Amino acid sequence: MEPLHDNQPLAAARFIKEIGRGKDGARSLTRADADLMYTAMLEGRVSDLELGAILLAMRIKGESIDELAGFLDAAERSFPLLEAPGGDYAPIVIPSYNGSRNMPNLTPLLALLLARAGAPVLVHGMLHDPKRVTTAEIFHELGLPPAGTPQAAQAEFARGLPAFMPIDMLAPKLAHQLSLRRILGVRSSTHTLVKIMQPFVQPALRLTSYTHPEYLELLTAYFTTAAPAERGDAFLMRGTEGETVANARRAQQIEWFHEGQRTVLVQKQGPVDELPPLPPTNDAQVTAAWIKEALDGAQPIPQPIIEQVEHCLLVSKQIRARQSHHEKDITPPS
Repeated sequence: MEPLHDNQPLAAARFIKEIGRGKDGARSLTRADADLMYTAMLEGRVSDLELGAILLAMRIKGESIDELAGFLDAAERSFPLLEAPGGDYAPIVIPSYNGSRNMPNLTPLLALLLARAGAPVLVHGMLHDPKRVTTAEIFHELGLPPAGTPQAAQAEFARGLPAFMPIDMLAPKLAHQLSLRRILGVRSSTHTLVKIMQPFVQPALRLTSYTHPEYLELLTAYFTTAAPAERGDAFLMRGTEGETVANARRAQQIEWFHEGQRTVLVQKQGPVDELPPLPPTNDAQVTAAWIKEALDGAQPIPQPIIEQVEHCLLVSKQIRARQSHHEKDITPPS
């Protein structure tokens, strides 16, 4: 097998031969081969022709657990991981790549509530989407500009505020892969990777979501069998228009993955008779003004989001305690 780190172009034909036989005839790559191939893709060592073939083949075939794991290994190695600050809470990672099409996007409210409680919160995603209201746009209306560097993110943690890092700044090579959607017209494996990656050196709590049932099965299998336990825990839920914030109108099920174990934290809520007060439109300025009122107590915070915050803080504190215990165990005697 070729080495994982090699500046030479990668001849991808042997991979395409396996994954390019259609949904029923294709064979999946091993975790090591998936890592090797995706590393070369990120480093620009795959020709445009081969890259297009790989992306479309994976789109048709779908990722296996080993492929997803290998891709993620390569993805997290492609950018400098962040250093989490000390304190009682492990960092909480909130991917935000969908924004809102119809409902108000309350991801910034979730992030601000967690940060106000003392947790370091990193939100990463896209700055703009012509068809949706992004979290970045609402943060802008709240007076919270993007953090362009790890140092800027650290400064936000120190201020007790969530840090929003555009994917272009956090992981430029992954951002380039995302940008290929404009050329191909379809999503790629990278759209899944950015939603489940863990960008800290230390263990963290990842909030993850899915939109299609097949990804519930895939991500459940990944987090129970292939995710490195030392990287922390994950919550998985059906996305609220793709976002990882609880649906303010009707709570969806939230599952917790910890060291290969799966625990249901929140049960799916049945139909409700009365909807909670929410911003009248999903406009960024209107949503930001409503979030300010909610933080000040002038608007009631939706109960599903309150419960999500409580679970996040509890698990984040547990992860930090486990890390501290592990560090104490491995500290050599003076």
